[in-house]
Amino acid sequence: MDDRDLVERCLTGDRDGLRTFVEQFQGWVFALCFRQLGHRQDAEDVAQESLARAVRHLAQWDGIRPLKPWILTIAVNRCRTHQARKNTRARTIDAEIDLPAPSTRLGEFDLAEELQLALQQLREEYRTCFLLFHQQELSLQEVAQIMQCPDGTIKTWLHRARRELAGLLRARGVVTEEGHELFRI
Repeated sequence: MDDRDLVERCLTGDRDGLRTFVEQFQGWVFALCFRQLGHRQDAEDVAQESLARAVRHLAQWDGIRPLKPWILTIAVNRCRTHQARKNTRARTIDAEIDLPAPSTRLGEFDLAEELQLALQQLREEYRTCFLLFHQQELSLQEVAQIMQCPDGTIKTWLHRARRELAGLLRARGVVTEEGHELFRI
């Protein structure tokens, strides 16, 4: 079913259409929220809020543009709002967290955990850009549209995010200076 048909079904109040809408987009929205926020419960709450907001505002969607980037834009904005609220409540602690050193051979789960820790240390713009491009597999133009930035800025942020992630993973012993991984999957 194409995006326009799905939206039309949702706008007419078709329960199956709404169910299909949520099933189609909940995985992408949750994955983005989880990578952005780093906590499962926060991600679940923000993903649910994002999908509900998308459904409430479906009539505002421009049918010429793809639906997925529009929904992910809502999710990114909800993540930003959540982080801003969380940061204003948690300003009492502003210290570095000492992370335990990783083992020399990481499993798949450990690698995902290391990557998540590294992602959380990136600037918000770099992390969002990186996740939209690599995890959500959106084009540079779609990422630029979601983040309301020029394509060149997105390219720069992607480059910096990759470089910083590599440095963070090297510092944690996950990859060597030559870029060889110290893990097996």
